[in-house]
Amino acid sequence: MKITKDLYQGSLALLTDFYQLTMAYAYWKSGKGEQEAVFNLFFRKHPFQGGFTLAAGLDYVIDYCRNFKFGKEDIAYLSKMKAPDGSPQFEKGFLEYLDQLKFTCDIDAVEEGTVVFPNAPMIRVKGPLIQCQLLETPLLNLFNFQTLIATKAARINLAAKGEPVLEFGLRRAQGIDGALAASRAAYIGGCTSTSNVMAGKLFGIPVSGTHAHSWIMSFESELEAFESYADAFPDQCVFLVDTYDTINGVKNAIKVGEILRSKGKEMIGIRIDSGDLAYYSNQAREMLDEAGFPNAKIVASNDLDEHIISSLKGQEASINVWGVGTKLVTAYDQPALGAVYKLSAVKNEEGEWQPKIKISQQSLKINIPGIHNVKRYFSNGKAVSDMIYLEDQEINPRGTVIIDPIDATRRKRIMPAFYQEEQLLKPIFKNGKLVYKTPKIQAIRERAQAQLASFDKTHKRLVNPHLYPVGLEENLHHMRMELVLKAKKLENGED
Repeated sequence: MKITKDLYQGSLALLTDFYQLTMAYAYWKSGKGEQEAVFNLFFRKHPFQGGFTLAAGLDYVIDYCRNFKFGKEDIAYLSKMKAPDGSPQFEKGFLEYLDQLKFTCDIDAVEEGTVVFPNAPMIRVKGPLIQCQLLETPLLNLFNFQTLIATKAARINLAAKGEPVLEFGLRRAQGIDGALAASRAAYIGGCTSTSNVMAGKLFGIPVSGTHAHSWIMSFESELEAFESYADAFPDQCVFLVDTYDTINGVKNAIKVGEILRSKGKEMIGIRIDSGDLAYYSNQAREMLDEAGFPNAKIVASNDLDEHIISSLKGQEASINVWGVGTKLVTAYDQPALGAVYKLSAVKNEEGEWQPKIKISQQSLKINIPGIHNVKRYFSNGKAVSDMIYLEDQEINPRGTVIIDPIDATRRKRIMPAFYQEEQLLKPIFKNGKLVYKTPKIQAIRERAQAQLASFDKTHKRLVNPHLYPVGLEENLHHMRMELVLKAKKLENGED
């Protein structure tokens, strides 16, 4: 889907924080604008107190980068900006530079639908400093949200244990783009359909929906409303039964179901949107079965999330289909992923790459230096560990050690020769040219399901998940520690 063309019909270069432009100007002013650099986009902690995260949003990133340019109106707007002393914020020469700027970066990234973990890069950008810097905010914006929603959707679908989950969140989503991005990410995360018709058109997601309480209320009786709906959609009847009295609503649905059956049609099911969902679904199941409708589905909605679904499962509720809206598309219990974008290497005047370190009083915020990638190791089709490693160093096939980037006492020996492996960062752009073929969204969704299936169920627990081993290859760990110690010495004024 061409986001820029189909939705915004213009340049999105100004979809950035102001300080990205001021840094770009300062890079240009100091002559560093074309110095090559490497940045990594990653997150530090799983959302929802979970044990996995599901990557999404790469298609948006690809579209943004393919259309990256400063339009004439962008340049005109920037030219009118004033510094505090009233002078132009940006020199004419810099604006001319932006006007001619073309995207030439290399981008490597994990494919959408990949299960990812803290501190491991999801996107790596290599190119001129100015371009890399200008990409920070939009890449975070495009990747953070969809990854968050895809992860939430995956958790909800795990709770549903294979039963269909319908995404109903458009009316509660955070604006137009938030709704579209959420519908897309929710489908990648495992939802079977969306109520969002525009998302269906743009992304090819199946759409679904029945009727609201207002449909029932517009008629003199609930029975008449059901009959009229059945006349309009004899092959798609799911009746909302809780407008007045849920039990009576089920009775009326059965009456109309019998009329449909007499015409050679079959009622699909009922939907319950309020009250005690466990109690009413069980009552409805008994009534439907006794009336000869054992195959009629019972759809539940009403502020559902993975925890409520798990609770209803534990209560043996007779629910076959789950309609989830607000708590999915808004990521209700954690509204942001918190991914970051950090410099990890720059090329010096001699053409050599120099690793860069950011130190902090919090070990969680010390970045991983150098140009690195991620390998995932499998045994009999099951993921056993991820290794973050320096690309220019060979891995000893007879064995190496991975070391947790936060807690160096957590270590695991890896014997690469005994495992299957996958390199997670795949080439997306080379010198600004797209080299990756974007899969259809159905294939992305299938990849997500296959990825989730490759992890042990203990890592996918909704509460207190088992920690999946992810670590720095020992050479990268040692380099990082040397740079940290060197930086601390400089900070303390030591030679």
